[in-house]
Amino acid sequence: MNPSEGLSANSSEDSPESPAASPSAPAPDAVSAAPADGPAAAGIPDELRAASFERQRRLRQEPRFPGGPAIDPAGSHHERRIRSFQPRRSRVTPGQQDALLRLWPKWGLDIDGQRVLDLPELFDGLPAVLEIGFGMGEATAQMAAEDPGTGILAVDVHTPGQGNLLGLADRNGLTNVRVANGDAIILLREMLKPDSLDGLRVYFPDPWPKKRHHKRRLIQPEFLDLVAQRLKPGAVVHCATDWEPYAEQMLEVLTAHPLFENTRADGGYAPRPAFRPLTRFEGQGLDKGHVVHDLLFARR
Repeated sequence: MNPSEGLSANSSEDSPESPAASPSAPAPDAVSAAPADGPAAAGIPDELRAASFERQRRLRQEPRFPGGPAIDPAGSHHERRIRSFQPRRSRVTPGQQDALLRLWPKWGLDIDGQRVLDLPELFDGLPAVLEIGFGMGEATAQMAAEDPGTGILAVDVHTPGQGNLLGLADRNGLTNVRVANGDAIILLREMLKPDSLDGLRVYFPDPWPKKRHHKRRLIQPEFLDLVAQRLKPGAVVHCATDWEPYAEQMLEVLTAHPLFENTRADGGYAPRPAFRPLTRFEGQGLDKGHVVHDLLFARR
């Protein structure tokens, strides 16, 4: 579901659309247009050209929603590397925009890599699980409603999904959801304490089906090394995918890791737990004949 570049680690239920039209966002031409070259640019002093480029750069970095999620929260604080997510921009509805403006200061946080989160304080003492890539947030909201005794730190970079989940939490009176914007790797590595998480959920991450892109898949040995440091002993990593080759890789990588143990005695896939809702995206996959595999591995 696919965590500056980009967006969801989740194979989102939303399809890419055009950028949102927002009162606080500059028009696309104002953001992306650079001073023209050729005859029309003849005679423009270098200092004016440089000032114009600088203005466009600042506009691109301004948040689309003042006080809401930042465009690139980690900025230049952390190294550039291969991402497990890809950029996606979709239209933000008026309802999603309203939720972002009203609720981000209360329930949202940017993954800037500049502070360490106190999860008990963030969730009023509740145990906390991390969900990476939540799409439009319907399944996250349902799980939060059915398990109010667990806090869900939900990470994604898809602005419409962030707004949608905040709106769902507000309308359903959910106080156990926090929405994080940015790169989940930076969150895990820089902003979470050792043994601070009670679980990890990765549902329908981008499968990166082409062989040359397999290095972008989230579930890799190095990722599990990092996750193992942040999970409490006994905490469960729960993955789900409808992409058979990725399911096989997940099973292989998790089985081989010395700090994780399959909760299935037969060492295979698990049936879908009752607490994981059937999502719209999953339903679309099932309609196409896809087989969904769940994997549940406990931290030793």
